[in-house]
Amino acid sequence: MIGRLRGTLLEKQPPWLVVDVAGVGYELEASMNTLVALPGTGEPVALYTHLTVREDAHLLYGFLREQERALFRALIKVNGVGPKLALAILSGMDEAAFMRCVMDDDAKALTRLPGVGKKTAERLIIEMRDRFPHWEPSGDALAGLAGAAPEPGQQDPLADAEAALVSLGYKPAEAARMLVGLEGEGSTEAMIKAALSRRMAG
Repeated sequence: MIGRLRGTLLEKQPPWLVVDVAGVGYELEASMNTLVALPGTGEPVALYTHLTVREDAHLLYGFLREQERALFRALIKVNGVGPKLALAILSGMDEAAFMRCVMDDDAKALTRLPGVGKKTAERLIIEMRDRFPHWEPSGDALAGLAGAAPEPGQQDPLADAEAALVSLGYKPAEAARMLVGLEGEGSTEAMIKAALSRRMAG
């Protein structure tokens, strides 16, 4: 099991990133909350990881905070929730926001996430409620990140942001609507953050 990586961030193409560790490039998939908080390419980075082994692939997921990885691992234990949906949930809200939805029985907020219907939202609330008394809520993972610098070398941040939203489970037309008017946000990560924030606000 690969539990943590420390190295140099080589590539960042949401939702994917590559970390060089002693000459070996590890490809990871990460939530948008983690991607927005990462430094620029060429900078050192340390990530908590979760390895999923399937018959056709070994998939590595990266998390900036151990608490986010813990929630990811809890989510994929819920019936009907796989790694893709778990990442979509973590991209739409941080741990503290998800915890509030569960504790407040706010299924409506959860259904704003891609792939989460009413039944899935209700199942998440029921199955996750008992896990949270042992958790301490973290701060807002996105606090202070509004001024994130644009990633150098990106040709079309808007197209990259739309592709990333589609990879999370939003339909192409919906992803395009979510990004309307956000061209001035700068980087791909900043546009994704703004689009998800606006979507969750209803």
